[in-house]
Amino acid sequence: MKIEVVYALRDRQTLLELEISEGTTLQQAIKLSNILSIYPEIDLIKQKTGIFGKIVNLDKVLREKDRIEIYRPLIADPKVVRKERAAQGKMMRSGKKT
Repeated sequence: MKIEVVYALRDRQTLLELEISEGTTLQQAIKLSNILSIYPEIDLIKQKTGIFGKIVNLDKVLREKDRIEIYRPLIADPKVVRKERAAQGKMMRSGKKT
């Protein structure tokens, strides 16, 4: 089966194509891809993984043409950022300066 393993940093993305056998799990495929030697900072215990944007566990058995994605930790919580932006917008509309 052919699959892809993807990891993206802010300024660099790596996509590795891999041929695996049926029954291979997500974790096994990541190790087979050698992406952990390219990016030693990847911590599969702390970082989430997914297939085509959907979070899945490391024991998920893969299917033909799956694209494994390894997600980096968020720098900022998107909910907090949106709240801060909304608060700034309210202040600007009301004429208050920050």
